[in-house]
Amino acid sequence: MAALFAIAAGTASAQCKEFKWPENKAKAEENVAIYGDAIKQGNYRGATAAWQWMVSNAPNWNTKLYIDGADMYDKLADKETDPAKKQVLIDSLMWVYDMRIKNCGEEATVLNRKANAAFKYNIKNKDKVADLLALYDKVYELNGNNVTDPSLMNYMNTVRANVLYLKNVPQDQVLARYDKIQAIADAKIQKAMAANKTADADKLKATKSAIDDLLIACGVKVDCDFVKKNLEPKFRQNPSDIVLAKKIFTFMLQGKCTDDPLWLESGEAIHDNAPADQKDCGLAKNLGLKYLSKENYEKARELLGEALTVCTAGPDKAEVLLALGSLENRAGSKGKARELYRQAVAVDPNAKDAFEKIGDLYMNSQECFKKVNVAEDRLIYIAAYDEYAKAGAAAKMAAAKAQFPSKEDIFLLNWKAGDVKSTGCWIGESVTLRTRD
Repeated sequence: MAALFAIAAGTASAQCKEFKWPENKAKAEENVAIYGDAIKQGNYRGATAAWQWMVSNAPNWNTKLYIDGADMYDKLADKETDPAKKQVLIDSLMWVYDMRIKNCGEEATVLNRKANAAFKYNIKNKDKVADLLALYDKVYELNGNNVTDPSLMNYMNTVRANVLYLKNVPQDQVLARYDKIQAIADAKIQKAMAANKTADADKLKATKSAIDDLLIACGVKVDCDFVKKNLEPKFRQNPSDIVLAKKIFTFMLQGKCTDDPLWLESGEAIHDNAPADQKDCGLAKNLGLKYLSKENYEKARELLGEALTVCTAGPDKAEVLLALGSLENRAGSKGKARELYRQAVAVDPNAKDAFEKIGDLYMNSQECFKKVNVAEDRLIYIAAYDEYAKAGAAAKMAAAKAQFPSKEDIFLLNWKAGDVKSTGCWIGESVTLRTRD
């Protein structure tokens, strides 16, 4: 094998596109036939001598010589189990690519092929990953957006291997390479979409997402500051990039910065672009709740209304109904609010907050006071107490009881404890008369 590395190469020709036979054409044809037949039969070892004769005597013969040679040494290296022999074959494979560049040109394309071949064998070799990273750096420098699709993941995996094995890539350099890879992936996606190659575009989007995961695996702190600095500008340029929107939404949720408008925008982009039959209950619900907390009641009502149609599980549906009830309460529609609260506990018996909220409605319904006698007006607090009791809200039960009519109040009306009375008004509850003392 040492002789292989000692072969002197001729000067580079014009791309080796045309067949250029040496002076001894007959001998060359014979060797091409020998190594060609051996490769077809899977006898790669038997092909090497004839192939090496061609490289020594007709290095500019044709690009096919180096394509065949790369295939030959790749197959040999793949099957070799002895580590030392395997490494010799891998080095020979790399040499084939170098010889092709030297004799046939096309450095950018061939170097990309060499890098991916090197990745296959050297990504787990601590002694080789630094050279592999340098090789990919050169590949990206020469090819730009024309790097092959596998090179996207391979490059980022190489960055990770260097971080993992050698700790030789600081975070700013990890991010610089990450940005470069993702920018090229974006360009590839746009090109695929323009050519109506949807499947290719979807595959590239999945690759982009996986590269995001590799970034985290490199130990880069993907927090809210990272999102604002690195992902928001891309989202502003292309708000229809749903893969990016999902990353922003997830990272900001993990970073607990959901008060930032970007979180809502990314969430809405995901929700709005999902097909009607694929709307996500949790997303619609959480977006609605966030808008409710921000007092944007119009958006809250819109999103919670959609959530109500897509949420099927009892607890999820109950949470949405409770939120919609709060909206009606804020709008002054207490009767509608109570109905929504009752629906909540109907779909989820554990949603005892519904009873507490109904109790709150009653406690704050002084508009029902006729202001004729105290005992009658205070019946609403007994109704509130009964709702709080269902919820097990002891503190609020005590507060409601403190507002019950007194013994004197009911005596003046000739009422007695235990009588059943109607609250009247919109509440319309029948309560058992009790006093606070």
